[in-house]
Amino acid sequence: MSSRLLFVAITSCVTLSLIGCSKPEPLPLVDIQKDYDRPLPPGAFALRKIDPSQYPKFGEGWYKAKGTAMREAVEGSIRYLNKPSSKKYYPLGPITHEQVMESLKLFLTVLDQANTPEVLDELIRDNFDVYMSIGCDDEGTVLFTGYYSPIFEGSLTRTDQFNVPLYRLPPDLKKDGEGNPIGGPWHSREEIETSHMLDGQEIAWLSDRFEAYVFTVQGSGFIRLPDGTLHEIGYAGHNGQQYTPIGKQLIADGKIERFRLSLDTMINHFKSHPEDLDYYLFQNKRYVFFQESSGGPYGCLAERVTPFHSIATDKEIFPRGALTFLDTRVPLVPGESMRPLRGFACDQDRGAAIRAPGRTDIYMGVGDEAGKNAGFTYSEGKLYYLIAKPGAGQSQPVYNQTATDNYDPNGQVEPASYESGSGQ
Repeated sequence: MSSRLLFVAITSCVTLSLIGCSKPEPLPLVDIQKDYDRPLPPGAFALRKIDPSQYPKFGEGWYKAKGTAMREAVEGSIRYLNKPSSKKYYPLGPITHEQVMESLKLFLTVLDQANTPEVLDELIRDNFDVYMSIGCDDEGTVLFTGYYSPIFEGSLTRTDQFNVPLYRLPPDLKKDGEGNPIGGPWHSREEIETSHMLDGQEIAWLSDRFEAYVFTVQGSGFIRLPDGTLHEIGYAGHNGQQYTPIGKQLIADGKIERFRLSLDTMINHFKSHPEDLDYYLFQNKRYVFFQESSGGPYGCLAERVTPFHSIATDKEIFPRGALTFLDTRVPLVPGESMRPLRGFACDQDRGAAIRAPGRTDIYMGVGDEAGKNAGFTYSEGKLYYLIAKPGAGQSQPVYNQTATDNYDPNGQVEPASYESGSGQ
């Protein structure tokens, strides 16, 4: 995805709910001079070990960390790191596989011991080294956005109402170990949607073409069937083409005011101007394919992502599964006001638009409310990684299941992932 200065999350139309604010207030401003998508300089490491005087107030994350959700996220990362295949991504800079595993186990022990925010802060400072993302400017500035799992009305069979297809992975699209098409990019979105080459490979049908586009950008989600039940489909692969956000182009062309961009405004635009669909949707050549799923949504570690406790980063430069601390802002009332978010999360997902040390996406849940929160999450902040000090804690294993590379949650044939990275 190309670098851009201002409209990183403003262009993320897909992370807004179908039931959004009719007149959203401007999203919080960021520095227009900063390129949040600036690639990591050659030979550089994305994390910098910081002095304790620079540590954030970890105790501010105590309340949410003490709940079951954060513990579930940590245990998901431990399951992943128990798989032999996880070791091929380490060491990453000075950080080893063993350090990340021990850090997660130690954190659970620390949580059990911390009966106040102050105790948690003290235990973190005593037992962990802290690394900070260098960000987009080598000063730690990270743009935080949000993503979610949509719920759209649809059907498993074609009807007069539901006639826009979502497709399964094509039988002739073979992938390498990282999920990329072997032999280079496969057919583009335009070729797929106009040629009927995948007739018979439909996994579900929606009623609206733009909703189907949103689904292929988010990469997984839920379909509410005519009988009212929810049917989950997950990520199965992609065509290997370049990911290009379309929201920025809509703004540049004067179709939508830049601070009015939302899923509502885009839906309304395309309903009023269906002749624009081909031009804009085909600019994003990337296309995602789906498979049956249950128990998700899942991140790229093949572990279930947890609202506000799972994040997506560039997996080429950040340690998979690692324990993190976020210091940013998220919506208090979507489109109206923001509140601080300082809390713990695990690095468990990736996105096609998240390709730099200055970008992080926060998973915010399923459905309309999560979509509104995700769509209006657009704030600078800091991203920290917590790594256990040598010999700290002497923690015992807290999750003893033996994991193998055959681990297959609910029939996933490949680690699931989403595609948006809040970059629609």
